[in-house]
Order: sequence, then C-alpha cells, then structure tokens
Amino acid sequence: MAFFGAEIKHFRSNNYLLVQNKLFDLSTPRIMGVVNVTPDSFYKNSRLNKEEDISIRVSNMVNAGMDILDIGACSARPGAIEVSEQEEIDRILPIIERVKKDFPTLLLSIDTFRSNVAEIALKNGIDIINDVQGGNFDPRIWEVAANYKAPYILTHSRGNSHNMQELINYENVTLEVLQELSEKIARIKKAGVIDIIIDLGFGFAKTPAQNFELLNHLAIYSMLEHTILCGFSRKSMIYKRLNISIEESLNGTTILNTYALTKGAKIIRVHDVTEAKQIFDLLKNE
Repeated sequence: MAFFGAEIKHFRSNNYLLVQNKLFDLSTPRIMGVVNVTPDSFYKNSRLNKEEDISIRVSNMVNAGMDILDIGACSARPGAIEVSEQEEIDRILPIIERVKKDFPTLLLSIDTFRSNVAEIALKNGIDIINDVQGGNFDPRIWEVAANYKAPYILTHSRGNSHNMQELINYENVTLEVLQELSEKIARIKKAGVIDIIIDLGFGFAKTPAQNFELLNHLAIYSMLEHTILCGFSRKSMIYKRLNISIEESLNGTTILNTYALTKGAKIIRVHDVTEAKQIFDLLKNE
C-alpha cells in the first residue's frame, strides 16, 4: 500500500511483549499510570518529589488496577524547559530504587528521550523505554533498547518541545503520521529492537483539530501491526475544546479513553487509574 509515493510496510502482530525474559500479555487492554518527578509537568497533581509520597501514590495506583508505571523526570510538554541529563538521572535513580523495593514485580517504563538516561534506568530495573521524541533527539536510544531487549514506545512527534507546535503543516495528518511511523518503525527494527509500541503523539506537533482527526481514524493504525498506546490524560485537546480547567478534564479523558479502546488501543496512559479501570470493567466481555 502506498501513500505519498512511499510504501507502507506491514509488520507482524503480537499480543505479547518480551520483558526481562518473560511474556507480558497484551491480548486484553492495559493501564499505564504516570508519576512525574519534575516540577513543571503540565498536570500538577502528577508531580511528586518525596519518595514517601511517590510510594503512596504508586501503591494506590497498583491497588486501583495499574499494569505499568511510567516514570518521568524531564517534562516533554510543548514549551517545557529541558533539564540537564545529569539532573534527570539524579531525579530518576532514587525513585526507581524506591519503587523497585516496594513493588518488585511491577512493570516500569522510563519516560525519556536521552539514550544515556534510558541505559542507566534499564541497568537499575526499568523494563520499557517511552521516548516521546521518537528518536528525533537521540537515535542511539534505539540501540540501547536493542541491547537490553527492552520494548520501545515510539511516539510520533516533530521537532522538540520548543518548536514542535510550529511543525503542524500536514496535507493529510492521518496518512502522514502513518507514513512517518512506518518509516521510523523500519529504522528501529533495523537497529535490532524486538518489541515496538506506537503512540500517535496526541498534542505533539498537532493542532487540537488534528488530534481529533487522528483519534477518529485510530483504527487505521492497526495496519502497522504493533500495539497502540494512547495518552489523552487531561491534555489541552480536552480542556480547551470544552472550555474548562485541566482539573475538570477527567470526564473528557474518560470519554476519549473509552473511544480509543473501542478503536483498537491496547494501552492507555493515565493519571487517574481508578477511572480508567472502570472503563475496562464496563467494556470487558463477561
């Protein structure tokens, strides 16, 4: 199948991830919870700094039904100020150590676009790399994922946190994102990465209207034959459209998560695990 003169390649479908030599089942949808150890994450209630507070938050999310914990120490939201690599490492390591101690079997993801940070995190117990830059900042991150046999979350994005919202000129956002993801998947597989999860990057180098166009055509991305992750949680595409505050955007988040799950998403990334689990309980076929 060709779009814009380029061939869209099909890849094998897989309902399992290989994590630490164990199979993680994705035949049913999963919840990824979020903890940010950064003072400037876009949603203030996800920001935590004290290890004790993080442990309590993670415990509550696990009890609510979380399957994967995504830990970030450098905000990647549009306009965010990048912290140094060393500061990101200094922030993340004690949190990984504490979470691994308290929840040794919990699957952990590192939200970073730096290969060195990802490598250090993997050495200290992280299982998955979640790269919001999709390798644009540091392509070596694919080699790190390959060397550690770590699943890699490929986020569609353009540019960086400072200029991404200037790079929104798509003739057809659905097909161009599909093409760009397909081309990137081929490069990542060539680097030796085994398991790839795709994230369309809602809010990254897209206008609100483009975000909703991608959501409406979400099922198309199943042709890439990789697990689809969606992250809408309390993003501006919700609260700006509804003219509400970010604190009031949980209901909108739940609606979009529900719609995405019916269109093929297998992982939803959320700040509010209890409400996400209720979606799963209501939609499951029992």
